[in-house]
Amino acid sequence: MPRLKLQSKAFFALAALLVALLLIFLGFSRLGLQRGLGPYMAEVELEGMDWLVARLSLYHEQNGGWEPLLDRPDALRDLLLPGGGARRRDGPGPNSPDHPPPRPFDDRRPPPREPGSGPPPSPPDRPFGGPFQRLGLTDAQGKTVFGMAPQPGAARRTVRSASGQILGELALSPVKNLKSEMDRAFVASQMGFVAWTGLAGLVLVLLLSAWLTRRWLEPLTAFIDGLRGIAAGRLETRVAITNDQELARLAKTFNDMAVQLAGVEASRQRWLADVAHELRTPLSTMRAELEAIQDGVHPIDERTALRLHRQTMRLIRLVDDLRVSLESSEALRSVNHVPVHPLSLLTEALESAAPRISQAGINLTHRGVDDLGASERAPLILGDANQLHQLFSNVLENSLRYTKADGRLEVAAVLERREGGTDLRISWDDTPPGVASHHLPRLFDRLYRVDTSRVREGDGLGGSGLGLAICSAIAHAHGGRIQASASHLGGVRITLWLPLLENPPS
Repeated sequence: MPRLKLQSKAFFALAALLVALLLIFLGFSRLGLQRGLGPYMAEVELEGMDWLVARLSLYHEQNGGWEPLLDRPDALRDLLLPGGGARRRDGPGPNSPDHPPPRPFDDRRPPPREPGSGPPPSPPDRPFGGPFQRLGLTDAQGKTVFGMAPQPGAARRTVRSASGQILGELALSPVKNLKSEMDRAFVASQMGFVAWTGLAGLVLVLLLSAWLTRRWLEPLTAFIDGLRGIAAGRLETRVAITNDQELARLAKTFNDMAVQLAGVEASRQRWLADVAHELRTPLSTMRAELEAIQDGVHPIDERTALRLHRQTMRLIRLVDDLRVSLESSEALRSVNHVPVHPLSLLTEALESAAPRISQAGINLTHRGVDDLGASERAPLILGDANQLHQLFSNVLENSLRYTKADGRLEVAAVLERREGGTDLRISWDDTPPGVASHHLPRLFDRLYRVDTSRVREGDGLGGSGLGLAICSAIAHAHGGRIQASASHLGGVRITLWLPLLENPPS
């Protein structure tokens, strides 16, 4: 059985939820209808008994109270009959001064009504049975005068005198059970209407859910296809989503990631090609020398051995540089760092390179190096002396290799305040040729060369292209940074920042 897509799963989940809600709605609607129909019918039935409220008010006025109804339960029958009257109350006798005979109840006398309220309602021809079995009357104190005591949900009408005084309350209790065929038919009719309305709403909501799930989840399919393309190596894959703000931002992030991955892959391919090129040159030279020796063209003498040794050392240096450049800043930082004097190491590197710099016809000057290094509080950093010496040597080697004869190299060292501490800033400025501005940020990439025009004449193929990459890795391992910029001398300026040890040991 094929697996459902995410869009189908979301639709079926919403459909199941909506069907469950519809069933719950129908169940509560039926329960509410059954419970609310009785009180509603009682209200409707009591609405048609205004004539009875008026007769009760008139009865109370003619008899001075509800006592005849209390003493004679059958008086209600006489009260409800058209033209009926109240019998005399039982007593000592008709001529007794303490018990005068009750005034005959005359329903032809109009009950008290408000002006403009119209004629009084007339009683039905057959008032007994039906709702009258659930009728009850209470006096002003809430005591039952006749009939059924009010039940929960009963409809109520207040009986008032002509002056507005509350005389009692007429209550009609609701039907407890809907047993008649008419009641069941009414409930079934209403439930049918509710069911069809709910089904129509369900169909509408399902259509809307299908549209929404497709609109919301269809972009995820594009992301899934894009991820599959990236996983398959198709780094040119892009996701085009512009109609939704959040998804558009996600698509832009995805595309940026794909661009970065493509750049990393291109850089890796270029780096491998450069490594192969760098290794091929000395290997080809050694192969030619060895084949010439095998063919007897060149004898194995001291000069041949020196050339082979030189190419072998070049290979060793290239492999060592590759190994160091590939190490991360964390790996370089894992070396035990101790307090060191960087300017002393810089002076040592300058002295070591001075003969070669002089031989190349380059004028070397330095400012602040000797003064800062010889002061009582010489700059102190936490680092590795060997790595820092290699960094300084590589920068000097880069300037020596790419500065033309009769040029100049200036080395300067100053202290620079920053937020939270102090940095030692060392700069190297050389004379032309320079480097275009768009090449400067990439000078610290592995095996990156601008062009051969910046190689000093007579230097052959130049370096391996790893010197400045090693400098960048060492600088970051010491918590510093290094960058290249245009020099005021017309060449390139290399600037190094190293954070000082704020509280050096005495």
